[in-house]
Amino acid sequence: MGILFCFSTLTLWAQVPVDTTNKADIDTTGQRDLIDVAHSVFKFKPRKNYKEKKQIYFSILPISSNVPGGSKALVTSTTAGFYLGPRKTTYISTVTFAPYFNLKGRYGLPVHSSIWLTDNGYNVQGDLRFLVYPQYTWGLGGRRPEDNKLLVNYDYIRFYQSLLKRITPYLYAGIGYNMDYFININTIPATPLTDFTNYQYGTAQGKNSFSSALTLNALYDSRENSFNPLPGAFANIIYRHNTKLLGSDNNAASLYIDLRKYLSLSNSGLKNQLAFWTYYWTTLSAGTPYLVLPSIGNDPYQRSGRGIEQNRYRGEALAYFEAEYRRDITRNGLLGFVVFANANSASEANSHRFAYLNAAAGTGLRIKFNKKSNTNICIDYGMSKGYSNINLALGEAF
Repeated sequence: MGILFCFSTLTLWAQVPVDTTNKADIDTTGQRDLIDVAHSVFKFKPRKNYKEKKQIYFSILPISSNVPGGSKALVTSTTAGFYLGPRKTTYISTVTFAPYFNLKGRYGLPVHSSIWLTDNGYNVQGDLRFLVYPQYTWGLGGRRPEDNKLLVNYDYIRFYQSLLKRITPYLYAGIGYNMDYFININTIPATPLTDFTNYQYGTAQGKNSFSSALTLNALYDSRENSFNPLPGAFANIIYRHNTKLLGSDNNAASLYIDLRKYLSLSNSGLKNQLAFWTYYWTTLSAGTPYLVLPSIGNDPYQRSGRGIEQNRYRGEALAYFEAEYRRDITRNGLLGFVVFANANSASEANSHRFAYLNAAAGTGLRIKFNKKSNTNICIDYGMSKGYSNINLALGEAF
């Protein structure tokens, strides 16, 4: 079933993408964003066009939102888009910083980056996090009761970094390093995580869990802008090997395969687009710590499973599929909407057997914050069996 999930959209790849590396700059004539609205309402000076190629395009969204563990927190999501080479031959580099905190001592400092060097010769990817928060866990498998959950407390440090070199115009390969450090893992109430999950790796009460791994990475990316992908395709394969030689608690291996396709349905000038996303994430051997096992909402970008509570489904393997329809409401691009649906299946305990499918669906409003980086404010309402939520973010989910 996992293989079917992963390759269910391969037939959509038959169309050869148009070479975008030599495109002219994107024309924003006639487009409007919230910055333009602010200029009109508050009589700010209009944007200046000189030295525009040197600019960094910021988008900032302060919000109050739920965080893992069921509490509210103040989240300030900031994105930055910039070019490190000629725009005709270089993709836009992106950095996302979304710190959060509340009055209960919970806070997080996550930074995610994708840097494209001149002429797309290299891509440097980073994922840095320092988190102090609890998260609920429901154990392993796809059909655990909603009220059968356990609150797990810990501090978390993540350091992921990879360097990929261009092989062909859209294809990249490289290596990376991944570190996950969970400090003082404990549960509330004090039901040992080992007993609750029947999983032995990284579940000892009051102990730490340390994973240190080398990765092999392959990337295909014909999108110009990851904040708001234009028609194109994306594929990412990451093979990870935790090794005691680098200090890891256990030797272990895992594989992550991520496929995305974007189809334009018209040439009218209005966005009218279908987007598809599927991934298959699996362990390849014993030894992967429990908190690093595949789980919904914990993909590398933490954007999967809208309408499903983060970590709700976890297993030694996870298959995921999502489809979304994206459409502009106004011709100037200021307002738009989306409709989406997703489904996942987590393998049952101590196996790679898929038995249950869990689905969610929803809709969302799009407000253009910065037309220069094509960044939207995304307000999504998603729902699944027994759960619903409103999610605010900068940039599309995928």
